[in-house]
Amino acid sequence: MKKFHQIAQIILLIFFVAYIIFFMAFNTLGGMFGMDEITSDGLVKIFLAGLVLVLLAWAGAYFALKSLSDQLSKKEVEMNKLKAKLYDLEHPDTPSTTKGKEPKPTDPDSSGIKPRQNFTE
Repeated sequence: MKKFHQIAQIILLIFFVAYIIFFMAFNTLGGMFGMDEITSDGLVKIFLAGLVLVLLAWAGAYFALKSLSDQLSKKEVEMNKLKAKLYDLEHPDTPSTTKGKEPKPTDPDSSGIKPRQNFTE
C-alpha cells in the first residue's frame, strides 16, 4: 500500500502541474488541441478527475498509515512480552512467578485481638 500511495501522489502532482501549465499557456496550447475556448463542461471534467485522484491519494495515505500503526502495535505487544520475560528471568523470587503458591501465615493470633466467643443461654 505504501508503493501505491507514492505512485498516487506522483500522478496527482503530474496531473495538476500539467493542467496548471495548460491553462496558463492556453492561448498557445489550446489551438494545438483544437480548443477555441475553455468551457465549463471541460473544466468540471478536469476538476472531477482531479478530485478522484486526490481521493485515491488520500485513501492510499490512510491505509498506508493504518498498516504502519498496526505493525507498530504488534511490535509493542511483542516488546512488552519480551520485557516481562526478561523481568521474570532477572527477578525469580517475585510473586508473579509463584502464582499458585500462597504464603502460609506464621501466627494467626499475632494481631493481638482475642477471638470472638459465642454465648448461648
